[in-house]
Amino acid sequence: MTKKQKAIIIGSILGDGFLQKTGAKNARLRLEHSLLQKEYLLWKCQILGNYFQSKPQILERKNPVFDKTYQYIRAQSYSGSELGIFFHLFYKNGKKIIPEKISDLLKDPLMLAVWFMDDGYYYPRDRIAYLYLPKLDQASIDNLLNALKVNFNLSPILKIKKRGEYVLNFSVVETKKLVQLIKLFVISSMSYKIPSESCDNSLKIPSESCNLEVS
Repeated sequence: MTKKQKAIIIGSILGDGFLQKTGAKNARLRLEHSLLQKEYLLWKCQILGNYFQSKPQILERKNPVFDKTYQYIRAQSYSGSELGIFFHLFYKNGKKIIPEKISDLLKDPLMLAVWFMDDGYYYPRDRIAYLYLPKLDQASIDNLLNALKVNFNLSPILKIKKRGEYVLNFSVVETKKLVQLIKLFVISSMSYKIPSESCDNSLKIPSESCNLEVS
C-alpha cells in the first residue's frame, strides 16, 4: 500500500467509505457516491485500482420518505488483511468509531482533503465550512478533535443541527486554515466545495480511467 493509497483509504473511512468484515482478519472497502460525483469516485478508483475486484457500477436506490429514486455509483475492493487492519481500528461491534490513536494516522493533508470532499460543505454566504459526521460517541469525537488540533492546528466546534446531524463547524478563520491545507488536493470536479478563489489546481481525471457497469 502506497502512502497516497493509505491517505485515500483513511480519508474515505472518515467520510463516506464503508468497511465490511469478511473474516477474522480481512475486510473489503465499499465506496459510494452520487452520480454527480462520478469523476470523484473514478479518481479514487484510479489510485486504488489494484485493490478493486470489479468495475464501478451505477445503481439505483429509492428514498421512501420522498418517494424518489436516484442513481449512485459504487466500487468495491478485494477482501484482504491490509483493509482488515483498518476495520479493527475504525469499527467496534459493527459500528464506526474514531480510534484513540487517530492522531497517529490523520497526519497527511490529503486524508483531510478526501474526508472533506466526501462530507464537507462550504457556505459562501457565511464563509464557513462544515464537516458532517456519523453519530459518534463522545470519546470518538474527542479523539477526532484532538487529532485535528495536534496535527493541523484546526479547532472546529461540534454542533448538532436541527435534524440531528452531527457536524464540525469551522469558523471563518478556521475555514481559511482548512482550505489552505486541502486546496491543492481538491480535484477539479469537487472544487465547488471550497471558495472559488482557492481553486488553483488543475487535477483532471480522464473519464476512461475506469469503465462502468450499469445495473
